[in-house]
Amino acid sequence: MSRVAETVSPLELADYQKAVRLVLRHPLVTPGYPDKAALATVRRWAGQLRTDLMEVLGYRLVTTADTARLQRAQDGLDATRPALTRAGRPFDRRRYAYLVLTLAALGRHGAQVALGELADAVAADAVRIDGLGLDTAHKADRDAFVDAVTWLTERGALTLADGSATAWAGDPERAEALYDIDREIVTAVHHPTRVLQHLSSVTALLDSAGALGMSAGRAAQRRDQARRARRLVLENPVGYYADAGAELLGQLRAPALAEDLERLTGLTVERRGEGVALVDTSGKLSDIRFPGGGTVAQAALLLAARISAAVQRAGRHAPELLPAPTAAERLAARARRIDAALPSRGLITELAGPDAESVYEESGDVGQEPGETRYPFVTYSWLRGRLKEITGEYGAGFAADLRGDPDRLLDQALDLLNAMSLIARVDGGALALPLLARYRGVTARVKTRTTAGPPSQTALFAVDTAKDPTP
Repeated sequence: MSRVAETVSPLELADYQKAVRLVLRHPLVTPGYPDKAALATVRRWAGQLRTDLMEVLGYRLVTTADTARLQRAQDGLDATRPALTRAGRPFDRRRYAYLVLTLAALGRHGAQVALGELADAVAADAVRIDGLGLDTAHKADRDAFVDAVTWLTERGALTLADGSATAWAGDPERAEALYDIDREIVTAVHHPTRVLQHLSSVTALLDSAGALGMSAGRAAQRRDQARRARRLVLENPVGYYADAGAELLGQLRAPALAEDLERLTGLTVERRGEGVALVDTSGKLSDIRFPGGGTVAQAALLLAARISAAVQRAGRHAPELLPAPTAAERLAARARRIDAALPSRGLITELAGPDAESVYEESGDVGQEPGETRYPFVTYSWLRGRLKEITGEYGAGFAADLRGDPDRLLDQALDLLNAMSLIARVDGGALALPLLARYRGVTARVKTRTTAGPPSQTALFAVDTAKDPTP
């Protein structure tokens, strides 16, 4: 029987699970973020949360008077949870750099700071970084900087006392903004578990790469593997057996995994022949909703249906079967791209972790189950053709800018399907993964919205999904 939340009464279990989902969905909770009731909810269950999150997932919950900060154990490099701009777009490298430099600059200021003064402080640091800089005379730089400041403002690290950041971004000569600084929240936002100057590779930030050292003893290692298996299912749309590695297969298939995750989160664990998924029908825990609204999500869903239909073909029209990159190979490839931008200046070599090459070699030795799983392959040109068909049939419901840029729409749709573990993007195309079969029967219709006066050209897009029970 599961020991998760064993002291929580059945009458209060739903409230406790709501607090679990809240802190997992928002690793930083403050008096105003994500809403005014969130911090009180987490603080009520803080003791039980600390115990269960550490025992089940290896996550550490740190609470103060005004913050609750969840420190996750990282097993991989995940690009699916980016910081977002005011327009809802993922941060680019410039915005991330400004965010980090803003946090550093805030540590050198008092209780308040003017936006122009903060920009000057960040600019003084940015100019020392090759290829960065911050020129407040350039609107693009001001917008990127204000996106970083707004991200901090939404979480309560900064509170607008007077003026307008948007007005400053439009004309810094005529407008200004004044902010109060909350040092407790600033500290909670940037709470690294490693000293960055000691790292020679981004993989040293990962717990499963041995960055914290393996626990001694067979029982401790089994506990660590059980936590990794639970994290794999919790943090991903699906945990595929073929991608898990031999050391996690037993844990993924164990009944205790489903018992612990269901008791902890209140969600349902679904087990199929290819893997395990934690099903969130409420959308309260998931950071990405699929199916979802918007042009990219709609195009991705229809594209998924066409890929799934192509996978069912037999004979000479059947798609070629190719192996998918293993988790270790994907980790190594992502790490190389990130480490290519790692500055050597400031690295304390005598305290640095293993060099990049040795880390990559170790990651390639992650235990994989013998044998090679192959998946149907569709080419990029085939995908472009299917998207052209989709746009021609349903384009009235798509955003005009994406409808006019099919390559960008295809790239974003494939990124979404890849993030949902429905496909694996590879050179020249994509591999159809088992979860894709859920969207085998998708039908869609375009509804035209009418208003008083001349007919509107805006279209509403409605999709019906028929989920196949046997992916």
